[in-house]
Amino acid sequence: MTLAIRPATSADIPAITRIYAHAVEYGTASFELTSPDEAEMTKRMNDLVARKFPYLAAELDGALAGYAYAAPYRARPAYRFTVENSVYVAPDMHRRGVGKALLEALIQDCTNGGFRLMIAVIGDSRQAASIGVHEATGFKHVGVFENVGYKFDRWLDTVLMQRALGPGATSPP
Repeated sequence: MTLAIRPATSADIPAITRIYAHAVEYGTASFELTSPDEAEMTKRMNDLVARKFPYLAAELDGALAGYAYAAPYRARPAYRFTVENSVYVAPDMHRRGVGKALLEALIQDCTNGGFRLMIAVIGDSRQAASIGVHEATGFKHVGVFENVGYKFDRWLDTVLMQRALGPGATSPP
């Protein structure tokens, strides 16, 4: 098993779109209700990359196994040193360390990019695997928004976690 993490490219969009579509259609990691097409996924990736946010792909034995990216946490300027992470793993690639490897690489890239805090907004408090990966990479629980989304005929929570990047808030940026 050879796992490689690298910057995502436009050639990855078909696989990224499939992975995300599965998460939208069958899971609660995303609160979207309709899967975006390849054109929309390309637009989203290009927007983040153009703004210097990391967008990563994981290959496992030559197949795209997952992807991760960082995005602005909020639009207002005071939040400019804080990012929100997103990590998605192909359904047939779970429990192989792909998510953790992507998150670790994303943390490093964001630290190198001068960001100071990473936020995880985990859809559904039942997402034990995602919560566990975040805990294993240094995130701490900071709260739960209860019943903020409605999908699959049930109310869903979001779990909020965070971790410092680099010196965090111990010094000015």
